[in-house]
Amino acid sequence: MSQAPLAISSRDNPLLQRLRKLVRDAGAYRNSAEVWLEGEHLCSALRARGQRPAQALVAESAWQRPALRALAGWAPRIALVPDALFDGISVLDSPARIGFVLALPASPAIDACAPSIVLDRVQDAGNVGSILRSASAFGFSQVLCLQGTALLWSPKVLRAGMGAHFGLQLIEGLKPADLQALSLPWVGTSLQATQWLHGAALPQPCAWVFGHEGQGVDPALLARCALTVRIAQPGGEESLNVAAAAAVCLHESMRRMAASAPGQ
Repeated sequence: MSQAPLAISSRDNPLLQRLRKLVRDAGAYRNSAEVWLEGEHLCSALRARGQRPAQALVAESAWQRPALRALAGWAPRIALVPDALFDGISVLDSPARIGFVLALPASPAIDACAPSIVLDRVQDAGNVGSILRSASAFGFSQVLCLQGTALLWSPKVLRAGMGAHFGLQLIEGLKPADLQALSLPWVGTSLQATQWLHGAALPQPCAWVFGHEGQGVDPALLARCALTVRIAQPGGEESLNVAAAAAVCLHESMRRMAASAPGQ
């Protein structure tokens, strides 16, 4: 049960100073070991996964709404601030004026057999967040990010992920040699591949490898893949956005797995 909220009225309060730094610096979470989750959706997603934040921050207007007051009560500590102070932290166009401070989850060891996604220098935060959502939706429980990929717990990736972070095993800052821990066959994506996705014999389970928005997957990584495929695009586009391509590939993997399940 949360304690009564602590009222904060000073812009120089240490909690607010920490949160402003987390919002402004994409990599600040690596030093502070805490993450800022802003908005009703992200906070509700954390609660739905049964994970508790360390702290809630609520604006005075939000505290008047019973649903948001109950959501804030999921945290063991609540700080209550004037709307103007909350808005000084917010990066949302229409802030719900509630947020959680979450202790940065510890980075786990690579699960050798978990259906996985490898991100090779995918730099756009929106793409990375979207791929996390597809991973969660289509049953790929582990996401492994090589150095050069957008920081997974940065505010932009968190917003794009829409809560997918909380149901995935996430490991970032990896080097190519670290991927030797994976025992699953790798499947790469390439515009030069001769195998079409829809006709390829996809291994189940597998690790999908998606690459840089402009350069694609590094050739050295493609060479380690058991299979490389391309997506048919009869409409004539040169290529798909990496997040869209990932969604297509992961859905196809999930569809094949479901079709081959006993009783299907």
